[in-house]
Amino acid sequence: MQTEKVVHFITNWLRDYATNAGINGFVVGISGGIDSAVTSTLCAHTGLQVLCIEMPIHQAESHVSRAQEHIAQLKERFDNVDDTRVDLTPVFEEFKTEVSLDGAEATVDMALANTRARLRMTTLYYYAGLLGRLVAGTGNKVEDFGVGFYTKYGDGGVDLSPIADLLKSEVYAIGKFLKVPESIMEAAPSDGLFGDARSDEDQIGASYPELEWAMQMKDEGKSADDFDGRQKEVFQIFMRFNRMNHHKMIPIPICEIPKELK
Repeated sequence: MQTEKVVHFITNWLRDYATNAGINGFVVGISGGIDSAVTSTLCAHTGLQVLCIEMPIHQAESHVSRAQEHIAQLKERFDNVDDTRVDLTPVFEEFKTEVSLDGAEATVDMALANTRARLRMTTLYYYAGLLGRLVAGTGNKVEDFGVGFYTKYGDGGVDLSPIADLLKSEVYAIGKFLKVPESIMEAAPSDGLFGDARSDEDQIGASYPELEWAMQMKDEGKSADDFDGRQKEVFQIFMRFNRMNHHKMIPIPICEIPKELK
């Protein structure tokens, strides 16, 4: 990958999109992870106004410290970057008092994890509407189009996706070029939706390099029968997530009424 040229391309794409839409900048949710760090830095490079929003909900301390370190570094480097912190923990706790928590523990935990992401999406759009800005998405290609590892209408609810055509390894390469803090570069990727430090690999069962390999194998038309051992296991994990989350990767189904019925 021609990293510097890709950075310039994305920066120009972001600036042109916002300018053509008559929008004066971006809003980005900052999690303490590589994807949000790279996205916010790319947005900052446009010269347009960027609001970085930290939105903790019972967040692991390591995530909080990395997010704050990144925001502080970004504000030192760019005059067009501002930030705010919205503690959504009380909102989340109040929400839990108003809904049924009956059911299997794992199912309830996942529903609540997705609720966290959707509360954050609502917050991002509040500030975007308030300031007349666009919500910049932070999903990468493996998450968005490989395993669907994001929340529908949560972190998947955005106005534009600047890094969605980049594999995770490519995001890291750009992060290094953009001088993202080492603490973020070295941290295990995590969605931070469960209030602890569990990693994406803990949840998925495969690392991002493994998932990138499986994604390539799928694109080449391979099947699980073409592999054995760990490779077969990884390919099956990838395909299971890909099938299960396919609904996130396609447009919302529309029931089209036949003309003769109208």
